Amino acid sequence: MNRTTTTILALSFLALPLAAGAQPSTVLRIGQQEEPDQLDPARGGTFGGRFAFTAMCDKLWDLQPDLTFRPQLATAWSWSADNRALTITLREGVVLHDGTPMTAEVVRANLERYRSAAESNRKGELRSVTAIEVVDAKTVRLVLSQPFAPLLAALSDRAGMIASPAVFQRLGADFYKEPVCSGPFKYVERVAQDRIVLEKFPGYWDAGRVHVDRVVFRMMPDSTVRLVNLQAGQLDMLQDLAPSDAATVRGDGKLRLVTTPGLGYAAIGINTRHGPRADTPFGRDPRVRAAFEAAIDRAVINQVALEGLFVPNNQTELPSSPFFNRKLPLPGRDVAKARALLREAGLERVEVELQVAKTPRDVQVAEIIQSMAAEAGFDVKLRSGESVSNIQAMTRGDYQSSIHNWSGRADPDLNISIYIAADSFQNWGKYNNPAFEAALGRARAETDPVRRAAAYEEVTAIYTADKPMIPLYNTTWLFAMSSRMSGFVAVPDGLIRIQGIRVAQ
Repeated sequence: MNRTTTTILALSFLALPLAAGAQPSTVLRIGQQEEPDQLDPARGGTFGGRFAFTAMCDKLWDLQPDLTFRPQLATAWSWSADNRALTITLREGVVLHDGTPMTAEVVRANLERYRSAAESNRKGELRSVTAIEVVDAKTVRLVLSQPFAPLLAALSDRAGMIASPAVFQRLGADFYKEPVCSGPFKYVERVAQDRIVLEKFPGYWDAGRVHVDRVVFRMMPDSTVRLVNLQAGQLDMLQDLAPSDAATVRGDGKLRLVTTPGLGYAAIGINTRHGPRADTPFGRDPRVRAAFEAAIDRAVINQVALEGLFVPNNQTELPSSPFFNRKLPLPGRDVAKARALLREAGLERVEVELQVAKTPRDVQVAEIIQSMAAEAGFDVKLRSGESVSNIQAMTRGDYQSSIHNWSGRADPDLNISIYIAADSFQNWGKYNNPAFEAALGRARAETDPVRRAAAYEEVTAIYTADKPMIPLYNTTWLFAMSSRMSGFVAVPDGLIRIQGIRVAQ
């Protein structure tokens, strides 16, 4: 089936629910690239899942465009003098989708689940929490083993989402089948590889800012299909517009483009210790990985595949961040250095398998890397697949290297640790360097901004030398939408907050 036929089918199928007349009059239709994994804040690990979570599950506090936090389910929070306790004051009058009032005990039950349940992937984010105390009906205190600066950022995301204890206590690891949360929209249905449907929750505490009755997320991995559906009026908005299509959207009077610098990044993650597939020169020897990095030109990748809209980078933090290590600036391409490093490792040519998501952008980036690396002595074999199947392969250790796309967090720890900290569930390559772990621990415990930036310099110096991952660029978020839509505010985490959005009829 060619791309034109695929696009026509997508348009026709997308129109069916609207023609049936069963949906409410105001529907927001969003095209997204990635298929989510489980719709459970305790288990979720994909960027695609965070779009539905943002609509379904309010957090204790939320990220703002200026990277500060604003109250959401909590109205205030404060650290103790020694930074070993965080006291949280909860909002009055919040009701979950099943009618459960949000109390301190409800919040405690959620945080305990994230901290200790067998199915939880949030344990690392709450690693420093040793006790969760109910002070009164609207006050919770988190007791820490030591200061842990990243905690605020963690609680502005999945680890701070409040779900129904009655449901997760009944379903356990199957909570994703009937997710019940506390956000502006409640779950209706999910059709795998196609759509997630949510409807407005009338009991929402901030209902005055919700102006649509239903939200439909459509899964469309192909950026061209997403754009064609938007142009045809079958979508109201899409995320992750292909950079090559930005000019098209700008030139269309019926569409609007909104951009914002992102906290996210793309990197090549390398299997260094996870099973037999790590037993390769690429997995074993940092010199081989350094040769691979020297073979690629991030600036060319940005210009050719990304229309020059992204930020080439060799670190996880933006060059403008106080946590960027300025002693390690972006290196240029050096094929001679790459070949010399391979000879030093006793090699002339090296075979490398690179896993990549089956999206036009990622495939193009991978093909550029493949071509560049070949000139330096690397024979790169590309293996493309859907995001969820790629993650399953990495979880099994069935990969050599993979292009990761991380959506980014406001705290540097969560951007670094997610893929390479020893206790991270997404450390698929099982990288484990005691010196790195010690440096990361010191940085996490430091609350003074200047000393904390210095601590992350050491962290960055270690991982850029070991190269368990090779950062490529920081993302610029590109949102395209109908001119009928208003009220959208872009935030550097790349998520779509539906509060405030209106769709003219």
